[in-house]
Amino acid sequence: MPVITIDDKEIEVAAGSTVMDAAREAGIYIPHFCYHKKLSIAASCRMCLVEVAKAPKPLPACATPVADGMVVRTHSDYAIAAQKGVMEFLLINHPLDCPVCDQGGECLLQDIAMGYGGVASRYAEPKRVVQEKDLGPLIATDMTRCIHCSRCVRFGQEIAGIMELGMPGRGEHTEVMPFLERQVASEVSGNVIDLCPVGALTSKPFRFSARPWELSRRRAVSPHDGLGANLAVHVKGDRVYRATPLDNEAVNECWLADRDRYSYQAIDSDDRLLAPMVRDGGQWLAVDWRQALAQAAGALKVIRDTHGGDAIGFVASPRQTVEELHLFQKLARALGSESIDSRLERADFTGRRDGVEWLGMPVADLGDLDRCLLIGSSVRKEQPLIAQRLRQAVKKGAQLSVLHCADDDLLCKVAGKLIGRPSELVGLLAQVAGAVAAGAPAVPVSAAAQAIADSLKSGGRKAVLLGAVAQQHPAASQLHALAQGIAQATGATLGFLIDAADQVGAGVVNCRPGQGGANAAAMFSQPKKAYVILGAEPELEAADSAQARQALDAAELVIVLNPFRAAADYADVMLPIAAYAESAGSFVNMEGRLQTFRAAVAPRGAARPAWKVLRVLGNQFDLPGFDQDSAEQVLAEALPEGEATIRARLGNGIDGVTVALPATAANAIERLGETPIYQLDAYTRRAPALQASIDGQAGQCAAASAALIARLGLAAGKPVKIRLGGAETVLRLLRDDGLPDGVVRVPGSLAAASRLGARYAEISLEKM
Repeated sequence: MPVITIDDKEIEVAAGSTVMDAAREAGIYIPHFCYHKKLSIAASCRMCLVEVAKAPKPLPACATPVADGMVVRTHSDYAIAAQKGVMEFLLINHPLDCPVCDQGGECLLQDIAMGYGGVASRYAEPKRVVQEKDLGPLIATDMTRCIHCSRCVRFGQEIAGIMELGMPGRGEHTEVMPFLERQVASEVSGNVIDLCPVGALTSKPFRFSARPWELSRRRAVSPHDGLGANLAVHVKGDRVYRATPLDNEAVNECWLADRDRYSYQAIDSDDRLLAPMVRDGGQWLAVDWRQALAQAAGALKVIRDTHGGDAIGFVASPRQTVEELHLFQKLARALGSESIDSRLERADFTGRRDGVEWLGMPVADLGDLDRCLLIGSSVRKEQPLIAQRLRQAVKKGAQLSVLHCADDDLLCKVAGKLIGRPSELVGLLAQVAGAVAAGAPAVPVSAAAQAIADSLKSGGRKAVLLGAVAQQHPAASQLHALAQGIAQATGATLGFLIDAADQVGAGVVNCRPGQGGANAAAMFSQPKKAYVILGAEPELEAADSAQARQALDAAELVIVLNPFRAAADYADVMLPIAAYAESAGSFVNMEGRLQTFRAAVAPRGAARPAWKVLRVLGNQFDLPGFDQDSAEQVLAEALPEGEATIRARLGNGIDGVTVALPATAANAIERLGETPIYQLDAYTRRAPALQASIDGQAGQCAAASAALIARLGLAAGKPVKIRLGGAETVLRLLRDDGLPDGVVRVPGSLAAASRLGARYAEISLEKM
């Protein structure tokens, strides 16, 4: 390892390091703008010029490799003179608008100018002005402030995987701009806001709403997908103003998906439930907590005493905290019900599972895979930051193969792919299983299936990952069993890309049906007399949303605990609970990592943390074990040995499944009912900026290939009538040539499509 001297400190550094790396290791700060630890070296800002002994001129620390015996001075008169010269040039065209700039107070240019800038400018010529760019509803621009560090451009190329921003022109005519004046559409686009060292790119929803020094920062965990991204919630008073990433290399590195960044808007939605409500005749009445809880408990007692405890179905969102889910299942069992579940989107529960499904490996290991097979996953939209890690693995030489119902652009090289209709997924996966001798039904093996099998047979670190479509599929257990056989035959790790923040936690605390109890699908296909619903919106989120709504409408009693008033059409009692930034709690992410957080703001109106509401409901029945005073006490009861409790309950094995290849009609048109990226949960659905984005708008439309559109005499961009069984709806039809002929993407969790019911079934389309 080379030994260098930097500012009179002799240190040993790794071979291949730069002077910037060495300085960071020695705790020495070198001013910089274009350098970022996760991006390639550009050396374009020149702010990091340092003095290197025997070098004829100052050298950029970010791009200068270390050599044994090198002597570097970062704060000598020579280095500082060079840095001040660069600073003067950077400020030549920069506007003096710090008082109105959203970056003011946390601006890198502002900070460095204090140390290296002059008191006055010698530049007397007119400053340049740059026309603003429309990047969409998420990112605001003030491009006159841009210093051409190129961080945003490199981020698109290297991390997001799509170059949506470029930097044409030379000298002062250089501009950062989108290609063809299009809006930025990446699902991780908001990260350019954090990367921008000046006020050129800022958050559009946050724009002009608060100053950074007025805000307090609170640690939080994203309540959306199963990654559990770490974030900082920025608070003023009792209002959340924005969310930014917290570095955690093991989870989200230093990035956030846009839905993690902007979903805080839902906390102040007009749809918030601000007081307990009870239905009186056909009217909703706001009441105090004492009356609401007494009425809810009294009605539940009547149902239990009349029909038995298992006449009550308990349905929870998998995005509630460990503490809430623990008390929820504890209350259900104390009332005599084993019909408890949080897997609303799942349609197939056959087979015997040996534990709680999880990723099967640490999240960080995804970037080091050599081979990976993705089954039934639109990974970019389901798991934006997982997709980013897989792209990095492919860059390092990994082979990524895909088996799915849509040929989506993963923004990286794909080694092999099998694309078919939803009804064909089992058959396609059986081909791969047969090619690796995994005991699958004897089926002809296509060249594409053989190529995927050959890829999995080679390489060292391997994974077979089941995505949301595979988990929600009507034959999910068969796909699971086949994937298990493939993983065992190739030495790969079998894992699940969990699409809910606490789905693993829900399984760990046994928020699952017990002996004789009904799962989520059975609770709606064989309706209960009463339902208690925690945080979920079954009329949108269930595998068969129409069936769920019919069951809720027909129930004698529906009690809903929710931050929003979505259940006003079918509930009898609505109890307002705290939103994700308003309550303390814990999530278990897809790798089994327990992450705990505290409340960032007080709950809106009369809302209360759900664990407190459930505890008091238990008190209404005089049940023992409902006397906790804090979320920490509940967590200690739920996970007595912490993460050891979690590890003991994880497992991806399945048995008792018979694989049968279904017969399908050749000319049938099938629904692909994925959940769009911004319809994932109650928060994303109520975030205006996300809904206004390109992905948000596309998630409210149907999509089909050009061939199918032409065959049916339809027109892309126009409304189309969609029928499933006796139900119909109208959606705008988009063209998506990644879909196979005979497949139409009709989103799940979308209010306009909820009446159609089953997410994977034969449908018909008609011209309006």
